[in-house]
Amino acid sequence: MRILLSAIYPFAFLLLYLIIPFDNYIRVLPNILVAVLVIAFPFVVKKDDFKKLKSLPILAFFGLIVYLLINSYFAGRFEEDITVINKVMVALGLAVLYIPVSDMNPSSGWAGKINSAIIFSALAAIIFSVYNFVLITDATGSFSLGESPQVVESLLIDRLYLGMLSTFSILISFQAIKKKYHPNNNYYLANILINAIFIVLMASKIAMVTLFLLLLVRQFYGQRKIWKVAIALGAMAAVVVLFFIIKSDTDFETSIKESKNNPPAFIENSLTYELRAVVWGCAQQIINEDEVPFNGIGFYNTKEKLVACYDSQILNPEKRKRFTTKRYNTHNQFLDFYLSAGFIALLLFLAFICFSFLSFRKQFFPTAMLTILVVYCMVENVFHRQIGAYYLGYIIIALTSSANHLKNNKAKIE
Repeated sequence: MRILLSAIYPFAFLLLYLIIPFDNYIRVLPNILVAVLVIAFPFVVKKDDFKKLKSLPILAFFGLIVYLLINSYFAGRFEEDITVINKVMVALGLAVLYIPVSDMNPSSGWAGKINSAIIFSALAAIIFSVYNFVLITDATGSFSLGESPQVVESLLIDRLYLGMLSTFSILISFQAIKKKYHPNNNYYLANILINAIFIVLMASKIAMVTLFLLLLVRQFYGQRKIWKVAIALGAMAAVVVLFFIIKSDTDFETSIKESKNNPPAFIENSLTYELRAVVWGCAQQIINEDEVPFNGIGFYNTKEKLVACYDSQILNPEKRKRFTTKRYNTHNQFLDFYLSAGFIALLLFLAFICFSFLSFRKQFFPTAMLTILVVYCMVENVFHRQIGAYYLGYIIIALTSSANHLKNNKAKIE
């Protein structure tokens, strides 16, 4: 029985990360797979596997979960905040469930077991999105790329997370390319090209900034050459330019020439706006006007206060209605932890990031993963979405596996 479960267990993980982008279409399957992993875990895990979790980053993240639970319980808001806390637990839980699986070194076969699922998942999401785009273009008789409603509606998942997935895929493929000629190098290069083009076509500015930052980080690894300095300076300049593009507070509104009939529903539902300036402004107002207690005001109450701010500060009635109806969160994970759970929660999350960086600063792949984590946490509340928890879980898995790979290499040398 144990042998059979041990053989099936890794493939359950592969399937889980392969279908995550299709959660809206097969919502029950990821939950079933997680349940299978939880049930099978006691039968496949070994005592030595738990040694993989012995690290300061994991300890800091576990401390964050414990603090959130205790803080929420004694503050009397456990039932209101448990939904978000559950997602924080899912991220670490996936890393724990992965410890019976062998190492995920990107240079190993299949580009590392779970990494192969990320690559094929990104390609499947791209194919699905392109197919949707063709159907929508044919239905509307118009063609538009970038931030157009057509692109927004055709994407399989939110542009932010699809950009994150493509960034993962590019990084994994880059790391898997071998220095000497290997037939698989062509496939990895093709995958990098496909995902990079897709990121540009869907105008995922956050993904573009992340890729430029990864290019900059890469220059600190390997042999130091003069041309690397030029690449680093170019990447820094590109990041600055893209930062100012993202920072612009102007609303994005697509003009649509309406016919006598009402426009298609997908156009009405896909108009997007630059909202972070408004959200962060309201968050800053809450900090300035309301003295945030040491233990925070709770995840639910944070949203309530933001909605109240939208209602009083946004003058445009249509925009105000949209913000209050959507109940936009802080769109910044660091800010969300500070407002919702207080300074200690923020400190523990920062400790997880800092300890991880100190542990892996000599390795490019885990450092790049941390870069992706920081960038997306600056513009999104990753723990407010199930997909965000899954992908943060993948980052923790990557960090844990990188640490074990380093330990194994040191043991071989000794």
